[in-house]
Amino acid sequence: MRKVLFTIGLVCCAVFATQTARAQAIPVSMEYTEVYDFIDELITDGYIVHQTAVKPYTRTQIANMLVEAQMGDSLMNNRQRKALNYYLDVFALERDTMVSRYVQYTDHQTFSLSLANPQFSYMSKKKMFKFTLEPILGMDIYGAKKGAILKRWYGAELRMDIARHLSIWGSLRDISWNGTALLSDNYYANDDAKIDGAKLTKPLFLNNLAGVQYKEADYGGDFSDSRGGIALYSWWGRIALERENIRWGDSYHCSNILSGRNPAVPMLSLQLTPCSWFQFDYFHAWLISNVLDSTNYYIEHVAEGTDVKQYRPHNKFMAANMFTFTPVKYLSFSFGNSIVYAEPNVQALYFIPIAFFKSLDHLMTKGTATQNQNSQAFASISVRPWDHIQLYGSFFLDEFKLSRLKKSSAAKNPVSYLVGFNWSGWPLKGLSLRGEFMRSYIACYTQSIDVLDYTSNTYQMGHYMGDNAQSIHLELAYRPVRGLRLALSYTNDTKYNAYSYLRRGIIEAISQKPFDKAIYRNDEIAFNGIYEVHPSMYLRLSLLYNNARAFDNLESEVAGEYLATAQEYLNTYAPVYFQGKNFTAQIGFSFGF
Repeated sequence: MRKVLFTIGLVCCAVFATQTARAQAIPVSMEYTEVYDFIDELITDGYIVHQTAVKPYTRTQIANMLVEAQMGDSLMNNRQRKALNYYLDVFALERDTMVSRYVQYTDHQTFSLSLANPQFSYMSKKKMFKFTLEPILGMDIYGAKKGAILKRWYGAELRMDIARHLSIWGSLRDISWNGTALLSDNYYANDDAKIDGAKLTKPLFLNNLAGVQYKEADYGGDFSDSRGGIALYSWWGRIALERENIRWGDSYHCSNILSGRNPAVPMLSLQLTPCSWFQFDYFHAWLISNVLDSTNYYIEHVAEGTDVKQYRPHNKFMAANMFTFTPVKYLSFSFGNSIVYAEPNVQALYFIPIAFFKSLDHLMTKGTATQNQNSQAFASISVRPWDHIQLYGSFFLDEFKLSRLKKSSAAKNPVSYLVGFNWSGWPLKGLSLRGEFMRSYIACYTQSIDVLDYTSNTYQMGHYMGDNAQSIHLELAYRPVRGLRLALSYTNDTKYNAYSYLRRGIIEAISQKPFDKAIYRNDEIAFNGIYEVHPSMYLRLSLLYNNARAFDNLESEVAGEYLATAQEYLNTYAPVYFQGKNFTAQIGFSFGF
């Protein structure tokens, strides 16, 4: 086995050494919203051409896109040119130049130590080694009639590039929520309705906040987020072992393919870009099942003569691929498939990048008369018929039969679709209008076997609304000056009749009328302002009005339909902090993101 791994390593090194590359194959977190918004603006306004269905982008890709945009900077307005020069400096090391800061100690060739926006950067004279270290610090304060919550985080991020073919990176953020009065045990009369340790995110909550795995904390909520990886790369692609969030499917609000909302998972990933019109992405991920395996446990000695079995979670894995084509400048389309499987060990078949995983699943399970694993297929398309406008859509297929498309068929396929538009830069540069509409049918994303459902850490990997749901999102944004983005948005989320996936009752469930009886609805109007003062230094202000309410559903003859009172639904789908009518203000700052 060691000889095999050593041989594979030598082959990888030899292959990646055939060409030289200048930049780093390190992913840029999608939480760095400002650079992603600017890249989207450049693409929509026609300054650059790039697919937008697969994210995150790497630092290599963003640096190359910024350099490409320089060729059209004469057509940009003053704000866009300033923003372009600003981000060119942010990604200076990727362009073999040294960063420039307002308050720094530097020789302008090999090192820079800045203080106004803390960061240390180093680049060897032959540019064969690059190193960046920056601290992370931030705080947000939420205020509403129900009380105040303080969120704070701190940590650091490190990035290294070695010999132009090896990138190593890592970051750690220690994050906590704190709100003593709001979170005390006697704040709410109904303990079940408490906000549960400041957890504004919980697997069943229907909001677009990132999911986390909380630790015990009597003062609120506490968790840490450690990401990083190691990648071999060249001009035509990268292969990496990493822990990162990914988003597949064109979307500006929340994708219905892979939204990236669940906590990041470790994965072996592959990305190939052999030409300008084609990109291939693949990953094999180790998911977190949160389902205990009764055959896998430790024996813990807790007292003299007393042993306790500590059960371990069941193994859970995912393999997925995506093919993206850009045959002409204004058209990009992607398609792919995935499988969630829960065998005792990883399966070699699912490490084949270009594969139809459902076929492989049948090969392994069909002849044994056992339940298949959980496979999916999906597609995304983006069209820019004119400068300044983008039309896009994505389709997620959980299970599909042609017979269900007939009008005579009561059963409907459990699928999800999303359509949207982005109007940017006309009639006023810096102004954008975005709209998005999503619908998911009954039983989409669900499974009769808990360990095979489309989740990790119990968080939905698709759209946060889940199945039998609808989401409408509109946003008007304006960038008056470099670094400042002001946005006014409206979101309407509706959850309809909820059903459990019963293997012997699923046909009855998907034969019910979808989008029939609303059991939960939330309307949200938000103003968000963010100002990137210096690279990685941000000021934020948000004003939010929301109205979350639920409706009784106590009578049904359908097997597996959830029946509950309005308050029970409300406690299931919304944290108490956002239940009912609320006006919430948020103010914060951060170094890093």
